[in-house]
Amino acid sequence: MDQLTNSLDKQDFDRLHTDFKQAPKSDLLSRIVTQNGINQTAQDPDAEVRLDPVFSVDLQTGSVTNQKQSGRCWLFSLVNTLRHGFAKKYKVKDFNLSQKYLFFWDKIEEANIFYDHILATATRPADDREVDFYLSLPGGDGGQWAMAAALVQKYGVMPVSQYPETSNVENTGAFDTVMNRKLRIDGMKLRDMVNAQKSDKEIAAARKQMLSEVYRITAYSFGEPPTTVDFEYLDDDKKYHKISGLTPQEFYDQYFGVDLDDYVVATNSPDKPLNKLYSMPSEDNVVGGKQIEFLNLPMATLKQAAIAQLKDGETVWFGNDVLEQMDRKKGYLDSHLYRYSDLFGTNLEMDKANRLAYHQAEVSHAMTLAGVDLDDDGKSTKWKVENSWGDKNGVKGYFTMSDDWMNDYVYEVVVHKKYLTQEQQALLKQAPVELPAWDSLA
Repeated sequence: MDQLTNSLDKQDFDRLHTDFKQAPKSDLLSRIVTQNGINQTAQDPDAEVRLDPVFSVDLQTGSVTNQKQSGRCWLFSLVNTLRHGFAKKYKVKDFNLSQKYLFFWDKIEEANIFYDHILATATRPADDREVDFYLSLPGGDGGQWAMAAALVQKYGVMPVSQYPETSNVENTGAFDTVMNRKLRIDGMKLRDMVNAQKSDKEIAAARKQMLSEVYRITAYSFGEPPTTVDFEYLDDDKKYHKISGLTPQEFYDQYFGVDLDDYVVATNSPDKPLNKLYSMPSEDNVVGGKQIEFLNLPMATLKQAAIAQLKDGETVWFGNDVLEQMDRKKGYLDSHLYRYSDLFGTNLEMDKANRLAYHQAEVSHAMTLAGVDLDDDGKSTKWKVENSWGDKNGVKGYFTMSDDWMNDYVYEVVVHKKYLTQEQQALLKQAPVELPAWDSLA
């Protein structure tokens, strides 16, 4: 079939104008939308009733954190789940860990693995799809749960009082600009060396120097992290405690004791076969560390496992598409929050699989489930969400998410494997299907 082309002319413009004028209340709606904005006009007023922030299972997790102008949500969400456990066990309300500590080491590890990827693909053209992925944002902020887990397993954790937030991690724009440029230049040089058939020794020496420069940029920007934990605190009963002389790894092992290998990233990605294990090596951040894996399961399974974990008093990391159907100020996440199709008189709906396949969906954010409201039959109706956008949004930083939004825009929950069936746990022993760098879950 020949490709159809069409150049717009006056007849087309006249038809478009006539169709617009014939639409019901077109002039009235044009005035309303123009003056009030699309979202304000399209918002469903009944959402406030549906999203009343009362939950039958409600974990008291304290004050929210604030990632500010950075893309570190994946780290904040894992740190949230860890700090909640410490606060509960040791009676330290609003205890917090240093997100900057893990972010520092992520910059070093990601540069190191970036060099691996560049060298492995050096003979391909720069516009090769995989090479293009590695060069797109080599020094960016984003990440997956397994990346955060890999950093904790290798580097441990640090109290925020010892390595607090500073300007370049609260607003990462300038740092990212420098790091992206640095790594692209390094990538160019390494590719040139490979294609000029330089020796392995020469390439290794150049790479070593490059990584030293990455460390220097990061240390100048964030400050070098401490190597020991020396931490004093008063618990909620005003009793004094002191922890000193531990490495960050020892601190994690002794005071947290969470085996992150016992947790599973349960995914609902209906654009690919369910009940299969997948991996994404293109996004791994630590050479030899924890690998990114997803167990693709029905959405009902994700919700069931998350509810079980919440009932046992443990919060849940989850990956989602937060910019869809969200009111940031009110803290609303509801699939029917904005009635775009009704407002514009055209069908703007897509199912979850097609949104993923056609780039309407992405895993753009990570947050923490801190509660759920269950009906008399034990089915979820809405969820309490701890965000990392500070306490000026939602109810002191907590959002309310409808169950429909959970179905439509949540793609991953991280749960202990004990909440899966024996058959589902057996799937974890499969050889994972390797996903390309450009997969919808990236």
